[in-house]
Amino acid sequence: MASTPAKKDEVQGEGDYEAGRRYDKAAREFAESGKVQPAAHEAAPGSASEAEAMKRAEEIGKSHSKGEDRPEGGKSKS
Repeated sequence: MASTPAKKDEVQGEGDYEAGRRYDKAAREFAESGKVQPAAHEAAPGSASEAEAMKRAEEIGKSHSKGEDRPEGGKSKS
């Protein structure tokens, strides 16, 4: 079976160029909309226990990361 040449904007590997463009446009529009501060305030923890739960969740997520945000001494599960 012969393969057809890839179009310039087709999905290649894990990238979806059109979805990337839509995301970038939406993120830029949101950043320029003036709605960032209200959204950040709404997403803030409502109590000390909720803040602690969010911190634990962040640490768990970082422990699975292979990036440089991993807590010192943290190990990746891979």
